[in-house]
Amino acid sequence: MIKHLQAFIGAGTNPHRNLAIEEYLTDTVPEDTLIVYLWQNRHTVVIGRNQNAWAECRTAELERDGGTLARRLSGGGAVYHDMGNLNFTFSLRTQDYDLRRQQGVIVEACRSLGIPAEISGRNDILTNGCKFSGNSFYSHNGCSFHNGTLLLSVDMANLGKYLTPSKVKLESKGVASVRSRVINLTELRPSLTVAEMADAMVKAAETVYGLKASMLSEADFDEAEIEKRYQRFSSFDWVYGKSVPCTFECARRFSWGEVTVQLLVKNGCCEDAAVYSDAMDAEFAAPLAAAFRSCRFTPDELCARVHQTPQCAAVAEDLCELLQSQAL
Repeated sequence: MIKHLQAFIGAGTNPHRNLAIEEYLTDTVPEDTLIVYLWQNRHTVVIGRNQNAWAECRTAELERDGGTLARRLSGGGAVYHDMGNLNFTFSLRTQDYDLRRQQGVIVEACRSLGIPAEISGRNDILTNGCKFSGNSFYSHNGCSFHNGTLLLSVDMANLGKYLTPSKVKLESKGVASVRSRVINLTELRPSLTVAEMADAMVKAAETVYGLKASMLSEADFDEAEIEKRYQRFSSFDWVYGKSVPCTFECARRFSWGEVTVQLLVKNGCCEDAAVYSDAMDAEFAAPLAAAFRSCRFTPDELCARVHQTPQCAAVAEDLCELLQSQAL
């Protein structure tokens, strides 16, 4: 049960440090406490934990324009952040995690500003039928976070400039329909500022949880712990991940998200493997890639490895259907 409410409004705009703070706050959140972390990234593309950086983002163009690529801990798809976007993170113990209550803070913040808002499915929050907030989720060692974006006045042109939707996603949704669903909140309230939205979020959390928020500052944090995390989040290995020189690739979009399997096959055996997904609960990606290594390159053997991977239980039938449909 949440008995204490804390809030931290970050001043820095370096995405790798912001992600380090997010992880630090989540790893160290006290019992019975909710931390509301509000932060901004400058000119950044953030990809989900299990996504292929080169497939999701025009990395060279982003870097040439002075932008930054970052990879978050949570699943989901690629997003563009600039100073017209406010990010939020709710950090708390997993036993106190309540997605609808947390999303209710966003709805209440918008309502207090005269902006109608509603929750759509698990991941999105809409106003007038258009998306202004996408959410993702992460749990580890009894602690969890729920994070997402709040589009206030984002440069929509850059959404298309740097993000590269996959072929199967394009076939599934279409670029025009995706863009038409996104809206900046300043279209409904032109005077809205990031500072005003951040203040509304803190007050909304107080309303929803019936608690007074105590404000945190960076002086309250262990700088050595944040620096250690920053070094990982800013490393090439974390941001770009592993690229497999594949000889076999298949991909499909399911109701739970898109998945791509890449295999390096030599002498009828999978010598290396990579699995990418924009699924919100994509904890299966890394264990499945490991399971495929040294596997015989046959549909039955690959599917057996799927079923032997506990993290794949919820999506095993879909993954096997995809693999069985390939002409191996």
